[in-house]
Amino acid sequence: MAQLPPQTIHRDPQLFYWILLPITAVMILTGVLRYYATVLMQTPPKKLDQKSMKEQRSLLHGIAVRGNYHVLSEPSFRSRRDYLTNAYETGAFLKDLERRGQPPPNPMTDPGAMDGMMGMMKNNMAMMIPNTLIMSWINAFFSGFVIIKLPFPITIKFKSMLQAGVATKEMDPRWMSSISWYFLCYFGLQFVFNFLLGNENAANQMAQQMAGMGPQGAPQMFGPGVDPDKQFKAEAENLAVVEHYSVLDNVENRLLAGIKST
Repeated sequence: MAQLPPQTIHRDPQLFYWILLPITAVMILTGVLRYYATVLMQTPPKKLDQKSMKEQRSLLHGIAVRGNYHVLSEPSFRSRRDYLTNAYETGAFLKDLERRGQPPPNPMTDPGAMDGMMGMMKNNMAMMIPNTLIMSWINAFFSGFVIIKLPFPITIKFKSMLQAGVATKEMDPRWMSSISWYFLCYFGLQFVFNFLLGNENAANQMAQQMAGMGPQGAPQMFGPGVDPDKQFKAEAENLAVVEHYSVLDNVENRLLAGIKST
């Protein structure tokens, strides 16, 4: 079977300097500016009062006991389980015992929840506005340009992804359009941001979109609209069904058996 000759497209060499490099430079500068804009828009987290801190830490205490019961002796685990279960069921750790059994407050009227939603909205705006402007800029000036050819072969399934904005059926899938280069930079420049800004930076778009809304970056279990009384009761049930065993059970026999075997 005769092989088809490689497809050749005569392109202006200036496309590399006037399209590919500007798009790449704009994406890098946008990511860096987004990072500093996010830092400037961040509001300092509010300090939790003593009752709220006690409520959160008490639930985390129960989760820690349930996850590490095997390092405790049986009397020590039972005393902790009985204490936490009784406190969870009686509501001793609730910061607002009078509201027990009532529906959680509306997140729109909770100042802490509003701060979290405003922070999330700021991050989303910092993502949406630059991306919208860059997409409009590329569609207005660089739409329909084929700027680069990949050095390795790919299947026809990648054609729609790499040749967005170029309506051709016979073109080799390795050719890439300007819009596809934008999306490649959008998802592939994280290593450049890590080099310029450090590993712990806010230039990762996905991390910004998935940022939590809880106070002080707390887990979602303490987020708005969550009933702590139901969480305490659920954790009390989880502690009650734990079948205890310890890593120190029969440790002396295992030690002697290991010495004898050697």
